[in-house]
Amino acid sequence: MVLRWLDSKPFGQQIVILSAFFDPLGVLVGFLFLPDVLGVEPLMGAVYGLVASSMPLSLWVLRYQQKHG
Repeated sequence: MVLRWLDSKPFGQQIVILSAFFDPLGVLVGFLFLPDVLGVEPLMGAVYGLVASSMPLSLWVLRYQQKHG
C-alpha cells in the first residue's frame, strides 16, 4: 500500500519523502545505540547512522532505474 502510494509520486518527491523518513531515523538510532555497540562518541554514531540510512535510498534509486531505464 505504501509502496504504491510512493510509486504514484514523481521521482523527485519520492527521494525527498524517503530522505525525510530515513535520515532522521538513522541519525537518531546511530546517536542512541551505536556508541554502546561500537564504542564511539555519540556524534560519530549519528554520522554512521546517517551513512547507513542512505542505503534504502540508494536501493530505491537502483530499483527506479531498473524499472524505468
